Amino acid sequence: MSHGCLVTGCWVASLHSVAPLEGSTVLYPLLYVQPLYVILTQGQTATLKCTFTTISSTPYLFWYKQEVNSYPKFILRRSRSSADNSPEFVKDRFDAELKDSSVPLMIQDLHVCDSAVYYCALSSSLHICSLLLLQS
Repeated sequence: MSHGCLVTGCWVASLHSVAPLEGSTVLYPLLYVQPLYVILTQGQTATLKCTFTTISSTPYLFWYKQEVNSYPKFILRRSRSSADNSPEFVKDRFDAELKDSSVPLMIQDLHVCDSAVYYCALSSSLHICSLLLLQS
């Protein structure tokens, strides 16, 4: 099954971390990702590691995927009390478990279209803005 993308060749991901400021001062480094590059083949499972340090008792961790010439797409959010995935990134292939100081992203049954830059982000508070457009 191709899931709408090419399924031959190898899969490459590079990882970056996005660490917000706590107030106006960075308290200490908050996110680390490793390894920076992953090269795998179709059908394998990738584990992208992200470790964090925060003083917040309610951290929110996010994973995003950015393909070439595109904007970052939300994959999932994890907190101590919730786990949400974007409908485009179903849990049977994209999953993460929030542990004490890490939130590794597992991508199962890799496809070439999974090749991208993946971002791990941390927030000590969650702000959601919803927009509803009504047709006149």
